[in-house]
Amino acid sequence: MSKLEIVDGPLYVNEITNRWHDEYKTSNYGAMLTFVGVVRDEDNIEGLSFDIYLPILEQWFSKWQEKAKQNNALVLMAHSKGDVLNHQSSYIAAVYSPKRRVALEMIDEFVEDFKANAPIWKYDIKDGQRVYAEDRSTKLNGAGILN
Repeated sequence: MSKLEIVDGPLYVNEITNRWHDEYKTSNYGAMLTFVGVVRDEDNIEGLSFDIYLPILEQWFSKWQEKAKQNNALVLMAHSKGDVLNHQSSYIAAVYSPKRRVALEMIDEFVEDFKANAPIWKYDIKDGQRVYAEDRSTKLNGAGILN
């Protein structure tokens, strides 16, 4: 199983998190923390749609795996590409660690860094159309020649 999963459409939270738990429950991790992101019904959107640049996401995630390894921990992530309707999940992150403090701190840092630096572009779905969500998007450091 890959520690980074990209899924077409919404994430099936129970299936993914139960599979992760089953795979790692005997790995002597005393803390297994999971963060689940759900598309909110706001601003008259029907949902969100996501584009992902996988080569950069894999590099970003690999750095996090190394950081986790230094702390004797493990980072897992699943994210949607394409359309995810309101009240469905588009993002799951997990940190497994022998120590709860490491897991608590790392999950917070991981989710915040993901929001700021992962190469995933978000679109609102309005009237069945994808509209770039510029007002809620974060510019990636080093992206583009005009930044």
